[in-house]
Amino acid sequence: MVWTAVAAALCGAVCLAFGAHWQSGAVRTQTGGLNLSWGNIPALLTNRRWVLGTLLLGAGTVLNVYALASAPLTVVQPIGAIALVITAVVNAKENNLKMNRPTVLAIVSCMVGSVGFVLLAINVTTRNSDASPQQTLLIEMILSVLVVFFAVFGFLGRHKFGPFFYIAGAGVLFGFVAVLVRTIAIALMHLEEFKFANLPWLALGFVVIAGLLGSYFVQNAYSKGPPDLVIAGLTVIDPIIGIAIGISILNELRPDVPGVIGVVMGIAGLLAIVGVVALSKHHPDVIEQRAKKAAVGGMDKRDDADK
Repeated sequence: MVWTAVAAALCGAVCLAFGAHWQSGAVRTQTGGLNLSWGNIPALLTNRRWVLGTLLLGAGTVLNVYALASAPLTVVQPIGAIALVITAVVNAKENNLKMNRPTVLAIVSCMVGSVGFVLLAINVTTRNSDASPQQTLLIEMILSVLVVFFAVFGFLGRHKFGPFFYIAGAGVLFGFVAVLVRTIAIALMHLEEFKFANLPWLALGFVVIAGLLGSYFVQNAYSKGPPDLVIAGLTVIDPIIGIAIGISILNELRPDVPGVIGVVMGIAGLLAIVGVVALSKHHPDVIEQRAKKAAVGGMDKRDDADK
């Protein structure tokens, strides 16, 4: 069973890597390297490369869920980090990009930090069988504030913010979505009699809204940065947020955990996030996009001066 789960996790990582790569290429082609707009969405839905990327991302998610349900997290979770390496290599090869040293170090930082954080968290937390209504309501209230914040700043500042804002927003939103999906699944399993009135509709509504906004942010991140940055953000920020919610709200931290472990977890999480930030600044693709925008801005200024 464990080896089957490992194989599923490996296949899932490959699907996630190529899915992100093909979706990113489709978004870049459709937007011409500019900001994603609502007018681009219908065209993306009919783009074969984008649709194939979506199917692969869905398949990768299903395989990863199966792997997590069939084997310990300590076995499965580190395998997911392989998706970042695959995406970086494939993207660099297809676009003839030479990976510079800061990019390589950023990828290593993401992998070491995220894997270390998750492995430490697994050993110091215990899964509660259920979340109380008060805990669920608190999660929903925090998520509602985050949805409003990211929606307002994401749409109003879409011409100003770089890829890190969008991928960080998507990672945070998906971290909350994962916790609420688990809550919904537990609630459904505990229903003695299937009645629409007893379903957790509020949590389901937040999952839909936050999921759609997070997906839109991912597509925006594709238009502004490389696919490996998207994968790095989702594989780093998403699980960190989920674990942080479990520790701070759901009381999943064991009472006998030494304080030094918490400090090491904080360092590992910080290392992973620093890697994502560095990737958003030093990746060759990001540097190339920045140079193009600077060149366009310089031409516009010269045109204004001539007028």
